[in-house]
Amino acid sequence: MQLGVIADDFTGATDIASFLVKNGMSATQLNGVPQKALTIDSDAVVISLKTRSCDPQLAIEQSLAALHWLQKQGCQQFYFKYCSTFDSTAKGNIGPVLDALLAALSEETTVISPALPVNGRTVYQGYLFVGHRLLSESGMRHHPVTPMTEANLQYLIAAQAQGKPGLIDYTIVEQGTEAVRQQLDVLTKTGINYIVLDALNEQHLLTQGEAVQGLKLVSGGSGLAIGIAQAWAKKQGGIKENSSAGVPVSGPAIVLSGSCSEMTNTQVKAYRQQAPAKSLDLAKCFADLDQYVTQISTWVREYANAPLAPLVYATTEPETLKQSQATYGSKASSEIVERFFSCLAADLFKQGFKRFIVAGGETSSSVAQTLGVTAFHIGPVISPGVPWVRDTEQALSLALKSGNFGDENFFARAQQEFPI
Repeated sequence: MQLGVIADDFTGATDIASFLVKNGMSATQLNGVPQKALTIDSDAVVISLKTRSCDPQLAIEQSLAALHWLQKQGCQQFYFKYCSTFDSTAKGNIGPVLDALLAALSEETTVISPALPVNGRTVYQGYLFVGHRLLSESGMRHHPVTPMTEANLQYLIAAQAQGKPGLIDYTIVEQGTEAVRQQLDVLTKTGINYIVLDALNEQHLLTQGEAVQGLKLVSGGSGLAIGIAQAWAKKQGGIKENSSAGVPVSGPAIVLSGSCSEMTNTQVKAYRQQAPAKSLDLAKCFADLDQYVTQISTWVREYANAPLAPLVYATTEPETLKQSQATYGSKASSEIVERFFSCLAADLFKQGFKRFIVAGGETSSSVAQTLGVTAFHIGPVISPGVPWVRDTEQALSLALKSGNFGDENFFARAQQEFPI
């Protein structure tokens, strides 16, 4: 095993796995830390955790468990994967996890590279941009769990980690691999622990991927994986994509949307004009969850043969979300929504639904766990960072979309480009 990825959420794991496969590495995604050795032969293994917004100590414990399992498999390099919008708070969890991983590996330095230009995430002079806006001015400033009100990555990591931050800006990245390697050495020798890497385009990611081959631990979004995978594939004789094992199975489909991001709101609004759609009623969830799940499941099955799959969504605008949280409580609202989607997915799977298109990291994780998924084959890409994935043990396919990923017509394209 060449590369072991520890991802802090489910859709993030699928995101990076898709970029690894597309750029030349075979990859298998695992749901949580396995209890035994892997029997599937892969160049890379991606372990999906649910540690983005849990207690920092729990995030550390689970991340170290994943690291130790990967070490037992003979893994050569380790990659801590977080969101391309650096989702975290002043308490973590990115900084504390990186501190723990570095200590466990007896290493002092790693890189921070959340850039993913194909999805509008770029880093300039250490500042993270979403499209043309600073992270702190983007929709992420309204995130209900990890509101991002700072865009300077050095400030962000300094607030939550114990080490010192530094920067390799785009002028050095422009000079190529050797220049980046030399600057990595310089900063390491001066006691810098977290080196932020500028990236304005994919070529910068390819340069980074070549330059960090000597590092035991790297960190970032999925963009850096493009460079790492291509650098490895070139040594093996060329880049070859193989996503055939993950081609989606046939069968009825359902779209479940729990994300309240700007892009998912846009996608839900567009899809409601194309397919049957039902908004989740929080009051009914709290009143009698089982009865409400049965009611929605019955409604979904009425449209099982519709040209486009029915949509059930909790997606809403920020102001409406705030009102719901004020009425029911933020934690209680989130928990009941995830329970609803988990129960609905389980019921629909029993009724013969084989394709689940899911928006939102927490929702995706809940659905996958409920359906008993332990490992995925990575399939064809629907949008950058969002592939179809196929369960290695049962006839089940999923498209797990991080909130802000995909274009406006994502839900329909996921079905139309791969007909049911």
